[in-house]
Amino acid sequence: MPARKEPAVTAASPELDDEAVREYLKSHSDFLQRHPDMLSFLHVSHASGSAVSLVEKQVSVLRERNIEMRQRLNALTANARHNDRLYEQTRRLVLGLLDAQSLAALCAAFTRAMHDDFEVEHASIILFGDRHQAPEGVRVESAERARIEIGALLRGRKALCGPLRKEELNYLFPDGGAVGSAAVMPLVSGEELGVIAVGSSDAHRYSSSMGTLFLQHIAEVLVRLLPRFDVDPSD
Repeated sequence: MPARKEPAVTAASPELDDEAVREYLKSHSDFLQRHPDMLSFLHVSHASGSAVSLVEKQVSVLRERNIEMRQRLNALTANARHNDRLYEQTRRLVLGLLDAQSLAALCAAFTRAMHDDFEVEHASIILFGDRHQAPEGVRVESAERARIEIGALLRGRKALCGPLRKEELNYLFPDGGAVGSAAVMPLVSGEELGVIAVGSSDAHRYSSSMGTLFLQHIAEVLVRLLPRFDVDPSD
């Protein structure tokens, strides 16, 4: 195929400006392919102040894009590994809850998984009922007392995250020491059955912007299992 003939530039030709050259190159995208010798004449200013050829500039751009794509791939891979790990941890937790043969075993399975698998500093599960009939190893509090201490956290019947009042943290984690932030999820199935909470000494660990899907999922599993053990939600 014969090479495309370029229009000759003569004294009578209109003066070329940047826009005209730009439009020409857009309309003749194969110009540099047909005139490879021009690559060594075209230069682009470098950040250092020196000039580099167009070929060098293209190589630099491709190298930067390659680095960016590699970083994106690494981020995607790391995210996939994190999700796989979270899925496996959640699976083990749910199976542990399903295998529990007593209320104490159910509560122990929750707190053990939070500490050992999810590396949560503070974990708490509080059930509402008659505290005098609480099985050993199970924290049971009256719903009336809970409304006094953490009523604002129960009112919306949904997960809440962030820094809480000192009184709320002391109620949720009486042996927790200095807890800076927490995530709280009421256990509700028609009526209030209790509450689960996780806490951290880091005031920024749990914030209002973080997702609560995991905590909601665990709460849904718990409220379906608690009736097995005849939890009495009465005050």
